[in-house]
Formats: sequence, structure tokens, C-alpha cells
Amino acid sequence: MSQLRIYPKLGALWEGFALEQIIQWYRAVPEECFFWATHGGAELDLLIMKNGKRIGFEFKYADAPKVTASMHSALNDLNLDHLYIINPGNNVFPMREKITARGLESFLVRKIDL
Repeated sequence: MSQLRIYPKLGALWEGFALEQIIQWYRAVPEECFFWATHGGAELDLLIMKNGKRIGFEFKYADAPKVTASMHSALNDLNLDHLYIINPGNNVFPMREKITARGLESFLVRKIDL
């Protein structure tokens, strides 16, 4: 475990793991899952379009995630119903209107319906 914590690509590994967990939890098929990016550099790690809803996900391996300009762009450009910043842990706290930080564990315990 100590070796894993100092691995330089731990954030990327965790992001991939968390993304797969969210996709599986919603039973989303590939046609419902998207990565979004603009030429200006804004991006969204995961967009799930299911049951008429557009839910965005950003994955941050950080205890105190921050709202970024990319997140605001995704909310507006994609007309998201909500954006979740998924991070390690179990905490849930609102960040801005339509943006909530949720620990992956708390998200998987209480699914947010689409």
C-alpha cells in the first residue's frame, strides 16, 4: 500500500477505476457514455446520457476538489442536469448550483437516479 501511495500515476489509475465503477453502477452502455473536450482545453471526464438526463462526472484524486473553468463550460455547453466531482472517500458537499462533490464510496452506496 505504501508503494501505491507514492506511485506517480496513482491519480490516473484511481480516475480510471472510479470511472468504470460509475459506468457499471448505472449499467450504462457504451452508446450512453462520452468524454468531452474543446479546442480551448475544457474537458469532462465522463458524460452519461441516459433516460433523457445529462449527468457529468469529473474524477479528482484529492480530498478538497475545486470547481474549474472546464466544469462551468461543461455545465453550460452540454446543458448538464448535474455535475458530480467524484473523489476518494465518503463525503458529500455542494460546490455550486448543479455541482456536487461526492466521495466514490458514498456515491456507490446511494445511487443517484438518472
